[in-house]
Amino acid sequence: LNITEPFFLVVQGFLVGSYGLTWALKNSNKLLKVAILNSPLTVSSPVPGVFKQLRFPLVGEFTCQNAILAERFIEAGSPYVLKSEKADVYRLPYLSSGAPGFALLEAARKANFQDVLSRISAGFSSNSWDKPILLAWGESDKYLPLSIAEEFKKNNPSVVKLKPIEGAGHMPQEDWPEKVVAALNSFLY
Repeated sequence: LNITEPFFLVVQGFLVGSYGLTWALKNSNKLLKVAILNSPLTVSSPVPGVFKQLRFPLVGEFTCQNAILAERFIEAGSPYVLKSEKADVYRLPYLSSGAPGFALLEAARKANFQDVLSRISAGFSSNSWDKPILLAWGESDKYLPLSIAEEFKKNNPSVVKLKPIEGAGHMPQEDWPEKVVAALNSFLY
């Protein structure tokens, strides 16, 4: 991307969030601040069953091609049902090609969550990390409870700010974008 100045990193979710945070640990000199939305942060973070399912031969191949999978995963982590037009946005890539499903399958099979979560937990502890972190956390996340964010904050209370997003689930940016934007604006600027 040819970014030459330090920037703000915002991550969310099990795969992208985890990989974004491990990248941040290796490249902290490129960052000003980090904002984390409902991502696994501790070794006690539970891993949803769908990621375990994807690891099984044939079951994973079948499951990853299910166009409803993304929609159901999002709904299962949220207190809300997706509106049809929003669900279509998540379904469309799976309907037009098998590539998104197989990319998810590959990433899920390669992900060693326990190793990644150990690195994240240790790397962002008070002895290792000094850049400001915002946890904008959907309080109603059915995958990652607020206690995960609270545990992470305890490991580095001087740099971690926790902002619970009331009424939001695993994807607070979908459930309450206005609240997430307000939290990000007050933290980043």
